[in-house]
Amino acid sequence: MNNIKTENLFDLSHTIAEPILRDCEYPWQVLPKIKAFVCEVGKTLSGELYDNVGENIWIAKSAVVAPSATIIGPCIIGERTEVRVSAFIRGCVIVGCDSVIGNSCELKNCIIFDNVQVPHFNYVGDSVLGYRSHMGAGAVTSNVKSDKTNVCIKYENEQIETGFKKFGAMLGDFVEVGCNSVLNPGTIIGRNTNIYPLSSVRGVIPSNSIFKRADQVILKIKK
Repeated sequence: MNNIKTENLFDLSHTIAEPILRDCEYPWQVLPKIKAFVCEVGKTLSGELYDNVGENIWIAKSAVVAPSATIIGPCIIGERTEVRVSAFIRGCVIVGCDSVIGNSCELKNCIIFDNVQVPHFNYVGDSVLGYRSHMGAGAVTSNVKSDKTNVCIKYENEQIETGFKKFGAMLGDFVEVGCNSVLNPGTIIGRNTNIYPLSSVRGVIPSNSIFKRADQVILKIKK
């Protein structure tokens, strides 16, 4: 199960959440820890770099937040990040530096690493998006099963119990998700992987691969 361990999905030097992720062997284990971490770390942020704009809400002075955006704490918005028109950040969210949260996007209980693009009509809930990952327009993380039972991860011939009813997706560093794709509950995508537009993805997708459809996942050719 090394492929789905935290250390093999992410370079933790690119997130303020490194301390809690480092203590998680598997990345979904961080989900119940986000709220307390934001409340604790936010109080230690430099007043020269961050404004405390509301209860448990810290926004970098260099960030650009549209007046129509709604931000509910606990939340940290990193330096030079842009939060665009009508974005809805509804608590327990860490957004890294140099990232984009686009128009009409909704975020909830998630960690967004540095240099991440969530630019157009995306929903990201109960998820972790690694360094320089990108969600195409309309791509979403589905974080609750239709029967409301706990989310299991389908890995090879195993079903890994997570114990969570809400668990979206874990995107490794440099993942590209095509437009209007759905990442089903418990999806894990390895580093440097591309997801074709209009895909329905579930389970574990290997690193350095291209997901065309469930029965056609090919490894990238090394140059």
